[in-house]
Amino acid sequence: MDELTHFNEQGRARMVDVSEKAATLRTAVAGGAIHMDASTLAMIREGRIKKGDVLAVAQVAGIMAAKRTGDLIPMCHPIALTGVDIRFTLQDEPCRIDIQCTARCKGETGVEMEALCGVSAAALTIYDMCKAVQRDMHITGIQLLHKSGGKSGEYHKEVSSL
Repeated sequence: MDELTHFNEQGRARMVDVSEKAATLRTAVAGGAIHMDASTLAMIREGRIKKGDVLAVAQVAGIMAAKRTGDLIPMCHPIALTGVDIRFTLQDEPCRIDIQCTARCKGETGVEMEALCGVSAAALTIYDMCKAVQRDMHITGIQLLHKSGGKSGEYHKEVSSL
């Protein structure tokens, strides 16, 4: 396991200096899920949620969150993302929406946090838009699924269930 690099010699938090790293193509994919009742999932599918198109709004929220990760997470670098994609898969058994965010950049540091923030914001947006019909929805399994680029190379997580 690598050592933690977000502490200076005094043991205080710092933003890591990445100026000596090579700029490379970096990609990260994160996933998660929001679980709900079948009736709530049906309302989303049929466009019957009063606040509007749940998945369209959640997609924009996820993209916006990925772009603003450096503003949300104190030690993250602001990154010029070259692409963000949010995808949803509606599952009937158990009733849930699987969320996947892919983030890309050409830079000195990875985009794992951007992908994770994208998934988180999309899930929270779905909750916000549907809470009037179901308050006990729950979000699970937010995790890094894949990363490539940079010194540490490839990472793949096999996921059986979110």
